[in-house]
Amino acid sequence: MHAATRPPVVLIIAGNDPSGGAGLAADIQAVTALGGHPAPVVSASTVQDTVNAWQVVAVAPQMIARQMQAVLADLPVAAIKLGLLENAGVAQAVARILKAHTDIPVVLDPVLAAGGGAPLAEDALISEYLETLVPLATLMTPNASESRRLAPNASDAQARAAVLLARGCRHVLLKGADEDTLEVHNSLFSHNGTHKHFIWPRLPGHYHGSGCTLASAIATLLARGHTPLSAVEIAQRYTWETLKQGWQLGKGQIIPNRQIEP
Repeated sequence: MHAATRPPVVLIIAGNDPSGGAGLAADIQAVTALGGHPAPVVSASTVQDTVNAWQVVAVAPQMIARQMQAVLADLPVAAIKLGLLENAGVAQAVARILKAHTDIPVVLDPVLAAGGGAPLAEDALISEYLETLVPLATLMTPNASESRRLAPNASDAQARAAVLLARGCRHVLLKGADEDTLEVHNSLFSHNGTHKHFIWPRLPGHYHGSGCTLASAIATLLARGHTPLSAVEIAQRYTWETLKQGWQLGKGQIIPNRQIEP
């Protein structure tokens, strides 16, 4: 195969969702749909369906680190996407590897709760995010409730983004799908002071794996050479279409149709 036709490699660190709606399955589908090659590292096993997450068992931090090192030593990783990390020990292990590869863009999706509401992050993990992972992130994609947990003393969305940017993250995409608004309002705040607001028609129903889809799409587009703003714009459109064309496969949330043409 000619080098120019090779897909960019996206290293994914996330949990496995046996329903295939969120986690690594969602990440792999989104990365592939947008022209990337997924390199999935399993960070946790879950008992999960389209209704909720019922149990989470973290993979040993050393095992996660070794998986990451094996991929990074062998493949030309062009972007890294972080999903469910489960505990502070895992976050520390991931951060140690990232610090040795600061030239690779990192998209951090701070998964703190399942779509059905089950908590997926202990308080120590919140602290670890802020101390070690946020400073290493090129772009973060917290939803409103996650941003409030990460910046509990901030008065509004802009202030919450400012807290995360002050920690060293370069760009923060604050998602508003979980807010009680007629339309979905997302905002991209950047370290240089720029701010871009996006408004999307609110689709009916609730979706399983929408955040995974968006973050992985952004990571893939960054790997393909897009600017953060361009990656965020295209990834939002792709994700919205996957939701619009989603499937009610289980008894709970709708699963996005990530097989659509971007």
